[in-house]
Amino acid sequence: MNIKLIIFDFDGTIMDTKKTIVVSKQETLRQMGLDVAEEQACADTIGMSAKIGFQKLCPELSDDMIDLCMKKYREIFDETKKTIPPLLFPNMIETLNRLNEKGIVCTIATSRGRDSLLGFLESMNIAKYFSYLLAAEDTTLHKPNAELVKKTLNELSYNAQDTLVVGDMPFDILMGKNAGVYTCGVTYGVSGKNSLLEAGADWVIDDISELLEIV
Repeated sequence: MNIKLIIFDFDGTIMDTKKTIVVSKQETLRQMGLDVAEEQACADTIGMSAKIGFQKLCPELSDDMIDLCMKKYREIFDETKKTIPPLLFPNMIETLNRLNEKGIVCTIATSRGRDSLLGFLESMNIAKYFSYLLAAEDTTLHKPNAELVKKTLNELSYNAQDTLVVGDMPFDILMGKNAGVYTCGVTYGVSGKNSLLEAGADWVIDDISELLEIV
């Protein structure tokens, strides 16, 4: 195995946004006059598109109401991140540096909107490490569909056997498996080791620095 390309998830893999997202979603539901979901229920939607996440939390809502929830959520998230700022996970910059030194190309495939993603990458000064980004609006299909991985491979001209997907949710792993690439789950995000292994992860790590031992 000779990994040349790593496709990273963002939320829960590169940046710890869990508390910011959960608080923002709960406040959105509260302001919309809806039942406020438990913390774990909100956390389980991390990595999904905003629309799919609210559909999961409130399956009884109409599309128009879901759209209103999404709009309200984005407003609340922008305010919440000022008081509960997301942070990079430990050893992230050091690991990205080492991968860069090894000549491994790093990209991101996320359900986060492009403007929000770019804002985080630039504020944390890590945009330079990523050669290619796929955000929520860049594909018609979302995780666990393989479209994000296949589009990345096509655009950058890499083969599946040279590629590794890294993510914290089972649908990150399933996305990679559906595309025929290697997969690595991380336990420091939202999901635990068992659920990542059940999804088919080839490796599961507890710290991003352990990725260097794999590649």
